Amino acid sequence: MERIAIVNVNSFGREYPEFLKELEEKVGPVKKFKFASDASGLEVAKELSGYKYVILGTNPQFGAEFFEHNHDVKLLARHGLGFNNIDLEAAKQHNVYVTKEENVIEQDAVAEQAAALLHAVGKKLVLADQMVRNKEWAVRRERLVGVQLTNMTTGVIGFGNIGQRFGEIMKCGYRNRLLAYDPFLPQEKAEECGATLCDLETLLRESDFVSLHANLTDDSRHMINAERLALMKPTAILVNAARGQLVDEAALVQALKEHRLGGYGADVATHEPIEDDNELLSLEQVVMSPHVAVYNMECTRNMNRKVMEDIYLMEAGEKPKVIVNGL
Repeated sequence: MERIAIVNVNSFGREYPEFLKELEEKVGPVKKFKFASDASGLEVAKELSGYKYVILGTNPQFGAEFFEHNHDVKLLARHGLGFNNIDLEAAKQHNVYVTKEENVIEQDAVAEQAAALLHAVGKKLVLADQMVRNKEWAVRRERLVGVQLTNMTTGVIGFGNIGQRFGEIMKCGYRNRLLAYDPFLPQEKAEECGATLCDLETLLRESDFVSLHANLTDDSRHMINAERLALMKPTAILVNAARGQLVDEAALVQALKEHRLGGYGADVATHEPIEDDNELLSLEQVVMSPHVAVYNMECTRNMNRKVMEDIYLMEAGEKPKVIVNGL
């Protein structure tokens, strides 16, 4: 019987405990691990000794050090889309499959969360709720003057499955003009989705709402920095349901404090959990959720099933699905 480790994925089996039982019956013992995000490769390698299959969250890092000291793990199945916490080349050299969720699984859930955050910021719903609870129904109602979402311009950065779905919501639901920035997207694909493909600077200058759906890479880290924030309209709302590190949070805080940006809605942060002293938490025009875009029953079930199927395929002597490291 093979052993399965669930690493930093609290949601696996929580809503569907029968999945844990199924894995144990079909494959072998299952154990949940919680590592610090900065745990060393050596520490993780030792703790996962004897485990063939790993269902993995967004951290810790699985770099060369891990693979040098652990030769038991044969599958790292990301319970999500991003895989920037894994050294893909090192995994390949040690014949370890790295997989991710199929894009379509998270498509609706993340796009819906981005739209919800845009609504919350634009309509000042958090403040409105607080006012009702504080019996301030008619007290300084001017605080609640928000923005209309209809007939505006939406810019989507990263126009893949999730970005396209968010764009569809804004274009079809709110009659928005749709701009897209994605250096890997063919012009004809953007046109099929009713979007105008443009450079990043044009998108930032012309959009009323900007939503981030790009992958985190060395090139995209802090792609929204002080210089690019300065291009945006002072009334614009920035939404980030992708990765916190896409945004330079210090520059963002400064822009919000100086009213050079209308608001920020995010499901992610540079450091997660977000630090208590992060200034974003003190700003009224910011609404955040704790990286929970995929937290709905339908999406959770499908995400759990995908990583389970990867394990079952390997048990049957076949390759898992959506391999990202070229094996």
